[in-house]
Amino acid sequence: MSVNVNRNVSDQFYRYKMPRLIAKVEGKGNGIKTVIVNMVDVAKALNRPPTYPTKFFGCELGAQTQFDTKNDRYIVNGSHEANKLQDMLDGFIRKFVLCPECDNPETDLHINPKKQTIGNSCKACGYRGMLDTRHKLCTFILKNPPESDSGSVKKEKEKKNRKKDKENGSGSGDGGNHNEIDAPDAVHGDDDDEDWAEETTEEAQRRRMEEISDHAKNLTLSEDLEKPLEERVNMFYNFVKQKKESGAIDSADKDILAEAERLDVRAMGPLILSELLFNENIRDQIKKYKRHFLRFCHSDKKAQKYLMGGFECVVKLHQTQLLPRVPIILKDLYDADLLEEDVILTWAEKVSKKYVSKELAKEIHAKAAPFVKWLKEAEEESEGSEEEEEEEDENVEVG
Repeated sequence: MSVNVNRNVSDQFYRYKMPRLIAKVEGKGNGIKTVIVNMVDVAKALNRPPTYPTKFFGCELGAQTQFDTKNDRYIVNGSHEANKLQDMLDGFIRKFVLCPECDNPETDLHINPKKQTIGNSCKACGYRGMLDTRHKLCTFILKNPPESDSGSVKKEKEKKNRKKDKENGSGSGDGGNHNEIDAPDAVHGDDDDEDWAEETTEEAQRRRMEEISDHAKNLTLSEDLEKPLEERVNMFYNFVKQKKESGAIDSADKDILAEAERLDVRAMGPLILSELLFNENIRDQIKKYKRHFLRFCHSDKKAQKYLMGGFECVVKLHQTQLLPRVPIILKDLYDADLLEEDVILTWAEKVSKKYVSKELAKEIHAKAAPFVKWLKEAEEESEGSEEEEEEEDENVEVG
């Protein structure tokens, strides 16, 4: 059975497929190990050596790996379920396969042993950039470059050696044709040493940032998407905090949404905004910052669930003032169209300790009970009146 290379894409006609991982546990006790039966086929679909994802599993699991390339056996020590490894493979694909710009998997890795950098290029959109080499797998990749890339490195060295020989007069006497022959080599040779390295220098980054538009700045910062979720959330938090401290928060709703989308943390936006914009005066602040929250919460139930979490956190910080006012605050959020009816009713069904302690969560739910009851009754009345209207319509006689 095949699955989409980018499993975030649900389109059944998505052209980039890979086989689902098949894992087989062998041995017992200390000798137990997991053999990834079809790693060669999976790696081929990703255009990466099979050693890379296997080593990635080892890095993530803190386990040793073994490669038997002659018999196509790729092993991770310990017992690991195929579904767990499949989920982990998504992380490898996100970091080392998908293009940061267009999410297309048609990418190539380019190793520069001299500068210890790993370049990434996309055949679909033309993106060229550098991988973040902090992951442990990068050390392995630098020592074991892809075959195609290691071949090109050897060819590059041979070309440079030939060029040096001709410059030193040890060529075959074709001095007149020197430029004609070597010009393409020089351009090609610079590709690895200069163009890729330029991405890593702070000075080059600064020059480009000064020269390009605001829209292009967002594109050059796409490498932020490679950072862990926690780091991206912190970046968004600091962005909103800076807007607040500089006094620009009131008119920054569009900028805040754009930053959340750039960092791919849009759904979590209301949670961060709640922490920074709400305190014991939350009822007034709901009115003041309604537009900010609406940009995230309008027709987005996931964002609304995060807003419920943010609401619980604010109550925790100001229990004395806010706990007795829970039902009226919820009504304010509901009236402001920041929370939909079914999101509130779903929240009320189960007490969660995700954001606050179980004890406080129970208290918040208990205080919210009158509002939840009112909401349910209003829903039932609405449904009842709709049924009556339908019956009246059926009884109307047409003369």
